Amino acid sequence: MQTALILVDIQNDYFPGGHMELVRIKEASANARDLLSLFRENQWPIFHVQHIATSDSATFFLPNIVGVEIHDSIKPFPNELVIQKHYPNSFRETRLQEELKKVGIKRVVICGAMSHMCIDATTRAAADLGFKCIVIHDACATKSLRFGDKTISTEEVHGSFMAALGLAYAKVLSLSEFLSSTKPGGAT
Repeated sequence: MQTALILVDIQNDYFPGGHMELVRIKEASANARDLLSLFRENQWPIFHVQHIATSDSATFFLPNIVGVEIHDSIKPFPNELVIQKHYPNSFRETRLQEELKKVGIKRVVICGAMSHMCIDATTRAAADLGFKCIVIHDACATKSLRFGDKTISTEEVHGSFMAALGLAYAKVLSLSEFLSSTKPGGAT
């Protein structure tokens, strides 16, 4: 089964010094880099997704600033497609679905940020569009959230979203689980 890698929003604003620093983003991006290396070595399809804010109230991923750029840890090669988006769902008003279908993709491996927003929205959309999905949970990052007067820890946010995706939308694996189950010609 033809498999593609989708790297979602691994951009400078999520790293230390950025406008929306995430917990464990360095570790997640290192795992994403290892995935990217595997796909490059095997010449499997790779799609980078870059969020560019268009809302007047946006505070990060603003156009034409360093924070919006894809992080150096996974910098696209010239032959790798970059899909720009303006919504959490990487398929909404983009050509991602068209590009995946053009090269016969049936399964997608998804990683990036944020677990509770763009990874969730992109994975659910991919599954709804008929793609088999694998999410590499330790190549994703997020942050704590507030609900009412309670702070929900980063671990609880990440774990809850990974558990929900794993119920009906994706196979949720660690990088090591994915690597140990990867077969020649595509993913697991």
